[in-house]
Amino acid sequence: MSAVRVNYATGQLGKTIGARLVYGTDLLEGIEQLCAENKIEYATIISCFGSFQKSGFVYLVPNEASIIGVGYNDLVVKEGPIEFLQGTGVICKREGEYETHFHGTMCDQKGNIFGGHFIKGENPVITVDLVLAEVTGMEFQRKFDTETGANQFYPVEKDAMEPKRIEK
Repeated sequence: MSAVRVNYATGQLGKTIGARLVYGTDLLEGIEQLCAENKIEYATIISCFGSFQKSGFVYLVPNEASIIGVGYNDLVVKEGPIEFLQGTGVICKREGEYETHFHGTMCDQKGNIFGGHFIKGENPVITVDLVLAEVTGMEFQRKFDTETGANQFYPVEKDAMEPKRIEK
């Protein structure tokens, strides 16, 4: 049996927002503005799909210089129209500012499927339907992780300094 190591927090879902991002809105900037307008600090994406004018994303590749042997490639930009099949993510904060961690799957005009980690400012929509849910009782932070050498998801219960841990 392999080792189990988990950092976690528990909380609740708060208000839910259904929205359609309209033509020209960047996906991540639109999501973060929805949160700001509705005084939501942390959230999760329940449903997200639509189409893009173009898409900018990265994905993991081998990287011998990395602590864990992987890193992100250079930005990939696909020109549209692009069908956005499905996306999911968490709306986090880093140093008090929104930092949404979002991954998605898309296809081009020939049905070729691709996807990865979306980059803010690189995904203007044709239209996107989304449902997001506020998360309460905990914070979703993005922090530098010394073990991986990259920024990672760091959930912490409200007023706690560290996440709960499982180490078995």
